[in-house]
Amino acid sequence: MIKIITILHVLGASVWVGGHLILLLRFLPQALREKNPGIILAFEKKYEPIGVPALLLQVITGIILGYHYQISLFSFKNQFDITFNLKLILLLMTILFGVHARFFLIPKLNEKNLNSLAYHILAVTLLSIGFVYLGISFRTGY
Repeated sequence: MIKIITILHVLGASVWVGGHLILLLRFLPQALREKNPGIILAFEKKYEPIGVPALLLQVITGIILGYHYQISLFSFKNQFDITFNLKLILLLMTILFGVHARFFLIPKLNEKNLNSLAYHILAVTLLSIGFVYLGISFRTGY
C-alpha cells in the first residue's frame, strides 16, 4: 500500500512542479514580452483545476507517508524529521504566496503590475523544486 501512496505523491508532484515550470518558462516570458496578463490568466484557468488537486493529493499522501515513517512534527532530530518539517515550511510558504496572489494580485492584474505576479510565479516554482529536492532526500540523504 505504501508504494501506491508514494506513486500518488510523486504523480501529484509531477503535475504541480511541471505545471509551474511550464508557466514560468513558457507562458510568463510571453506575457511579460507582450505585456498581456491574459496569457497568465488563461493558463491559470486551465491549470488550476488539476494543479490544486495535485497539491492537495501531495498533502494527503505526504501526511500518510509521514505517519508511516513515524515523523515527529517540529522535530529536527533525524534526517526524516528534518526533511518532512522542511517540506511543511515550504508548503506553508507556497500557501501564503498562493493566497496573496489569488486574493490580492490576480483580481487587479493588469500590464502595469504583471511583474509582481511574475515574482510570485518564480517563487512558487522555486519552492516546488525545493519540494522535489527534499522528497528525493528522503531516500538519498542530503
